[in-house]
Amino acid sequence: MPMYWQLKYWKKASDRERVIDRISRLRKFIGKSVPRRTASDTLLLATWNIRDFDSNKFKEGPRLPESFHYIAEIIAAFDLVAIQEVNDDMRPFEKVMELLGPSWRYIATDLTEGPSGNGERMVFVFDSNKVQFKHIAGEVVLPKSALVDGVEQFARSPFLVRFQSGWFKFNLCTVHLYYGDDAGDGKARRVAEIDTIGKFLKKRAYKDGQNYILLGDMNVVDPDDETMKALKKHKFVLPADLTEDNTALRWVSNMSGDKHYDQIAFLPRKDELEIGPSENNAGVLNYYKAVFMEDEAETYLPLGKANGKWPETPAKRQTYFAKKWRTWQMSDHLPLFVELRIDFTEKYLKRIRNGTQPVDPPTTDAVED
Repeated sequence: MPMYWQLKYWKKASDRERVIDRISRLRKFIGKSVPRRTASDTLLLATWNIRDFDSNKFKEGPRLPESFHYIAEIIAAFDLVAIQEVNDDMRPFEKVMELLGPSWRYIATDLTEGPSGNGERMVFVFDSNKVQFKHIAGEVVLPKSALVDGVEQFARSPFLVRFQSGWFKFNLCTVHLYYGDDAGDGKARRVAEIDTIGKFLKKRAYKDGQNYILLGDMNVVDPDDETMKALKKHKFVLPADLTEDNTALRWVSNMSGDKHYDQIAFLPRKDELEIGPSENNAGVLNYYKAVFMEDEAETYLPLGKANGKWPETPAKRQTYFAKKWRTWQMSDHLPLFVELRIDFTEKYLKRIRNGTQPVDPPTTDAVED
């Protein structure tokens, strides 16, 4: 759990009381929305695009001190979180790490240069009491024969890292793929990037026989769009494929509730991917039901108006707060999560008792182009 000792030194009692009340409200909401973390039975894996964290280059902020507390509380609800849009200056991110406490670690990429890269990093944050970094990490750089559209690398380099939690060993690839337009060349490149990273990881999985998980902001339009088809054609398994009611297929990852940009997808070894036992074992965490709630514009007017963009009338302020300002305090994306089983003890004992051996992984010759 996050360490909130700094709050007792806040000079303004009204700020301290407001934040404490909202942290309590957020903790209760998370408790109802996300499975409880376990010591060794399950892994709570999440992905979250935290909007422009934290350059304030668009002058909509700055982020308030309380926002860092809410972000830390949300991250701490999971065991391992892939975060996109972390910017050049890591000091704001270090504030979150300080709040999370000494068992939490992170692994970050360098900046992706160029206009499409937007000066972003991608980061994995994990509780080292539960998740182990297996000392292999790198950004995905394509060979010449596999370049997107034949001429380009990814807009933002995917980040591939090997982890282990319990019995479960896996390679985790986080992405923030090209956005572009909804049609024409921009849409074509978006589809091409999804297709390319999917094909790349499938070849790796066939070659080394390991578990691969692809997650992040893939800018998938909807479950029936070419963007999703480009992912599923490479045999990725989605949480919806593992749940009885298929609700995860309808994941919407933006605060407006109409986008499917963020996804979690699996290329697993045989019998090594099993959804967790909780009723809410996959979903979206809409933290705006607990903090920066839609009717709180006037509460935050004195704190936010320094950016000079707040409208003059209450009605317009309400719209600005709900649609824009609060997304720069938290994000315009919501965290997606999935609960996975990581204790394979019984399966392993049964296998060795029966004398059965794992099937050799297929060779690269079996991979379709």
